[in-house]
Amino acid sequence: MAKITRKPALREAAVPKKKAKAAGARPKPAKRSLKATKPWTPAEVREVFSRFRAANPEPKGELEHVNPFTLLVAVVLSAQATDAGVNKATRALFEVADTPQKMLDLGEERLRDYIKTIGLYRTKAKNVIALSAKVLSDFGGEVPRTRAEIESLPGAGRKTANVVLNMAFGEHTMAVDTHVFRVGNRTALAPGKTPLEVELGLEKVIPAEFMLHAHHWLILHGRYTCLARKPRCEVCLINDLCRWPEKTV
Repeated sequence: MAKITRKPALREAAVPKKKAKAAGARPKPAKRSLKATKPWTPAEVREVFSRFRAANPEPKGELEHVNPFTLLVAVVLSAQATDAGVNKATRALFEVADTPQKMLDLGEERLRDYIKTIGLYRTKAKNVIALSAKVLSDFGGEVPRTRAEIESLPGAGRKTANVVLNMAFGEHTMAVDTHVFRVGNRTALAPGKTPLEVELGLEKVIPAEFMLHAHHWLILHGRYTCLARKPRCEVCLINDLCRWPEKTV
């Protein structure tokens, strides 16, 4: 019988082990993706809002309304919707229901027909009817003038209260929507992880003389200039002051 010779098994090539870190060696600090942001000075903040005021002395909100009640309704309807879309629906609605009593007389089903082009219209119709009833029963048919009372109304939160207090009653409040939130963070005027943090940050740094219109200036700036995807830095009024490291000018 022929002798069977077995070949020795091939050994895997030895993989060189990484050198062990020297005892006590300090890890390298992680690279920072953004440069440290230079703090805004009071003079720079004043300059920002002076420019906004010079360009648009009397800014107006874009939600159409005829009185505090219709403003309240419009703001409640505007959640997760555009002002243009809300206006398209409310023009006809407010011709027939511009008071809490008229809204109740209209009823939830007919109200839905007016606002069915707005997102979440069924829930919003329910809230508008409920808040109309509460304004009548608890506040004598008048929109309340305190934050806590407005926030007690169905469908109304802090942003709604801030808009109504500012636009209807001239209070120095700061309503933070997606545009204001973006501008506050991108420019580093008032960075924050939540709308409330941005709101409080802006109220802290904006001089009182600008607060009545500051909310509108920031909304309009975010809506038409400091866009989410393609900010128009080349036409920005404050591009020389802006702290955004990715600005294009």
